[in-house]
Amino acid sequence: QVQLVESGGGLVQNGGSLRLSCAASGRTFSRHFMGWFRQAPGKQREFVAHITWNGDITYYADSVKGRFTISRDNAKNTVYLQMNSLKPEDTAVYYCAAGAGLRSGTASDTRWYDVWGQGTQVTVSS
Repeated sequence: QVQLVESGGGLVQNGGSLRLSCAASGRTFSRHFMGWFRQAPGKQREFVAHITWNGDITYYADSVKGRFTISRDNAKNTVYLQMNSLKPEDTAVYYCAAGAGLRSGTASDTRWYDVWGQGTQVTVSS
């Protein structure tokens, strides 16, 4: 089972950029698909992006499409979320998550993922 640790969050101005990283421990990282989710105060956790085990397919929430990019480096056991053109409504705690095996439904479902990181705060000032 992998363990996940996010980093790279912080305070940025409207229109700025940040890159989040999620470092995974364990030897099976390359077998896992990965996702990024976020949760703003008083709101439910929402899907942001997904990437397959080998990085050949990515999937984004409409709210971040064209601004955020998910990628992974299996040699470094790390998945990234490059966030550009940030908006105040992107303010949230961002979580990475990992899952493996066959799933039904869609990658935006939190039930696809078995392991979660502790989260990293992203704050976008207006």
